[in-house]
Amino acid sequence: MTNSTYGEPKSRELIAFRIGEQEFCINIMTVREIRGWTAATSLPHAPEYLRGVINLRGAVLPIIDLSVRLGLPSTEPTERNVIIVAQIAHQQVGLLVDAVSDILNFNEENIQQTPDIASDLVRMFIRGLLPVEGRMISLLSLDHVLPADALEDS
Repeated sequence: MTNSTYGEPKSRELIAFRIGEQEFCINIMTVREIRGWTAATSLPHAPEYLRGVINLRGAVLPIIDLSVRLGLPSTEPTERNVIIVAQIAHQQVGLLVDAVSDILNFNEENIQQTPDIASDLVRMFIRGLLPVEGRMISLLSLDHVLPADALEDS
């Protein structure tokens, strides 16, 4: 890790994952664990992106279908899907994704801005883009995955 007090960029780690044909990444420091798919108990009148809840060592863990939350087609989970247990503010949530693909090291200077032509909704979820080995990986901001009122209740 470089020392930012001397003007050198600080290196961080991201965990990359796939949803359909697209790749995304989040700060590894928000990840608590990665687990295989577990069938979730659905809740009545829940938002479409809330797949349901599971019991995680005695705690109720909401499972977010990250594909739906990002405006992509719904995921039909199989045993190949994984749940990334992440900390968002004071709430732990499970993020349903197709597969975890990589751990990336990056510097802030490597993040490219989301294009101006992107909608406000895209910019709400995508913090920036990382060019990695000829492909672009979207850096997600987990701040808006849960609605603000859900974060206030926790």
